[in-house]
Amino acid sequence: MMEKVYLAGPDVFLPDALEVGQHKIDICRRHGLHGLYPLDNTVDLAAIGASLAIFAGNEAMMDAADAIIANLTPFRGAGADPGTSYELGYMAARGKLLLGYSNDPSNYAERVRRSSEVAGPDGLSVDIDGLAVEDFGLSDNLMMVHALDRHGCALVAPRARPDDVWHDLTAFETCVRLAAERLRTGRA
Repeated sequence: MMEKVYLAGPDVFLPDALEVGQHKIDICRRHGLHGLYPLDNTVDLAAIGASLAIFAGNEAMMDAADAIIANLTPFRGAGADPGTSYELGYMAARGKLLLGYSNDPSNYAERVRRSSEVAGPDGLSVDIDGLAVEDFGLSDNLMMVHALDRHGCALVAPRARPDDVWHDLTAFETCVRLAAERLRTGRA
């Protein structure tokens, strides 16, 4: 039986989301995995309760999956998409294999500095609202990075940011290869 992998990420918001999802599913299939893409759920977006139907459908897919590959490329800010972050935590809580990638290799604090005024004495960085900026040299929030370390594989990121962070699937395919190996050898 082919292992199932839930494909999380903000890719679902792209104008060509269905094509990107199909490409990801095809990559999974080439590596002997069955990719579960959130847009495979058919939901009438105009119907009352559409958001709850999406939520329930995605949770059902995650329950059926053996692993998650999360696209943690920064989305609408310095960090990962909050829905994807939830999905990563959901899968960790269920003891599933976690894999993730980001096509932005810079660390979280650098990205905050690029998008907001950051200052602070004695090595403590604070943003414009006076709130501390997490700065451990990690690519995103420590909870997500270390969840990957503990429950799967270290975050995969390229050495340099690709020209098209939303369509370059090199890091994604690395995660697929790692997932296939881990699931087949039982090191999940």
